[in-house]
Amino acid sequence: MPRAVSAPSTVISLRLPAASSERLKRMALRHGWTTSDTSARLVEEGLRRAEFALVDFRDSPVGRQAYIQGSTLAVWEVMLLLRSNGGDAKAVAAQLEWPEAKVRAALNYAEAFPEECETALAEYDSITFTDLKRLLPNIERFSAGLED
Repeated sequence: MPRAVSAPSTVISLRLPAASSERLKRMALRHGWTTSDTSARLVEEGLRRAEFALVDFRDSPVGRQAYIQGSTLAVWEVMLLLRSNGGDAKAVAAQLEWPEAKVRAALNYAEAFPEECETALAEYDSITFTDLKRLLPNIERFSAGLED
C-alpha cells in the first residue's frame, strides 16, 4: 500500500476546483487521514500508475493496495502465485488465463516496492484457521483425506 511520503519531504501548494476539494476532504474523512496526507497518497498512486503498466490502486479490507488492472488480484497475490510456482511467470499466466505481461507487471511493481509486497505476504503467511473463524463465523475446515 502506498504510504504518505515521509521525510525528507517538500511542501507543494496546489489549487483545486471546489468540487475536487470537497471530494478530497470526504475521502480523507472516510479513511481517517488528513487532507494533506490524502493528497500525498493520491499523488504517489498517480505517479506509480504512470510508471507501472497495468497497475491500479483500490480500497480493500486491509487498506489501499496495488492491483493488476482488469482483475481482482492484488500485486502481492500474484507474487504469492509466483512463489508457489517457482517464479515461473509463464506458468502463473497460464494458471490465471492471463497474458504473461500482466504477471510481469506485478513482478515489476513488486521489485520496485519489495517492502510493500513482503509485508502483505508476511501477513498472509501469519493467518491461522482461528483467525479466519473470527472473521468468517460459518467457516468449516475441509479435509481432502483419502480413505481406503
